[in-house]
Amino acid sequence: MSTSEQPERIDHQRNRVTVVGLGYLGATHAICMAKLGHRVIGVDVDADKVAALQDGALPFHEPGLQEELSGALATHRLSFTTDFDRAVEHGDTLFVCVGTPQKEGTDAADLTFVDAAFDALAARLTRRALIVGKSTVPVGTAQRLARRVAAASPAGDDVEVAWNPEFLREGFAVEDTLHPDRLVFGVASDWALRRLTQVLGPVLSTGVPAIVCDLPTAELVKVAANAFLATKISFINAMAEICEAAGADVGLLAQALGHDSRIGSRFLKPGLGFGGGCLPKDIRAFAHRAEELGVGGTLTFLREVDQVNLRRRARMVDLIRELADGDLRGKRIAALGASFKPDSDDVRDAPALEVARMLAMEGAHVRVYDPAAAANAHRIYPDLDYAASLAAAVDDADVVALLTEWQEFIDADPESMGRHVRHRRVADGRRVLDAARYRLAGWDYRALGGPERIVSVPEENRTGEFPATALR
Repeated sequence: MSTSEQPERIDHQRNRVTVVGLGYLGATHAICMAKLGHRVIGVDVDADKVAALQDGALPFHEPGLQEELSGALATHRLSFTTDFDRAVEHGDTLFVCVGTPQKEGTDAADLTFVDAAFDALAARLTRRALIVGKSTVPVGTAQRLARRVAAASPAGDDVEVAWNPEFLREGFAVEDTLHPDRLVFGVASDWALRRLTQVLGPVLSTGVPAIVCDLPTAELVKVAANAFLATKISFINAMAEICEAAGADVGLLAQALGHDSRIGSRFLKPGLGFGGGCLPKDIRAFAHRAEELGVGGTLTFLREVDQVNLRRRARMVDLIRELADGDLRGKRIAALGASFKPDSDDVRDAPALEVARMLAMEGAHVRVYDPAAAANAHRIYPDLDYAASLAAAVDDADVVALLTEWQEFIDADPESMGRHVRHRRVADGRRVLDAARYRLAGWDYRALGGPERIVSVPEENRTGEFPATALR
């Protein structure tokens, strides 16, 4: 059923929305729903997070979202609480935005938080309501939860479950919520569709296409999209390995491939690979779920996609080692970047931070600088050295390694930076620096996927623990 077939006109200002889970996805969704004019309560079990948001402090870095939070709080349409009774009483439409991390010891998704959120809502719902999942989950989860909710709720079948997957890009979350390239509505009834179109009507009114489908298809859209993007990134990085061995330039190869309209240039960017809280764990969980469904053979390629991505980190260490005269012990390395991408403080499965760790394991003294993610990185690897500025990071460095493509690093003046370092050597893990400009300033410039040969150290010659002398 298309949204244009809905006969009723809705006052979007009157929708009451509850958002469960106030992490990156949930806080963003709650703030943006209030911006659309809805009355919103966000609920979370983390009292410190709730207090910070209620005081107008965003607990993570996301461009533009702090301003939207302040504006939404000023309208009094947005509030935050730890009181689930209050939150459930408020909302007619309840969005579940909790995390689905990788389960320890397996590739499967951990659905503990999702199950707990749906259970908490079901037990309190005594009226007709719609619970909308936005979390990324294995296919089949929504139907299981629908049965679970109907059995547990005092309202029984009057509580329905729908799925509306998110497609947020960190650094562009506000734009992707308010102006997405598509909306996906996984529903089991016309009533659920009407409810979703009421809440998201302001977005639909801008011409955003809506895909109306069943619950399993809605779940698959997100994981399939992530699997495709991860495959495209790993493909060009596999080509980078070929280029390194053959003396070709993967940057020019990617440029040529991108002009093919069947392929396109987006995500065809060679470099250090992907990370973050979505792509790595989602492709693993997708392959795991396929095995559970008895069709594991169809997604075996995702295992290699994952391995290609992980190999890029070792290749970056190889490149830095070669620049450091073949031995990292005692060398001072400036690691520029810790977050998995620029304009984010997310260090989950971050290639940059993993490279820094691997360098330290080989005896290098690694000084990390990131404009936003240093605090989060320090919590994971407290033994690394963290600089407060770019100048401090590169001071007396033997090698400068660009690991996250923050604009500050791209714009840095190679001549000025060269006056701080011990040796003018730079390893560009993201292929974003102006190679000619650096070489003109006397730098030995190297990049992943370049025509220069990378010499790998045999596994048995790599140390496996942090040397105490490197971690001061």
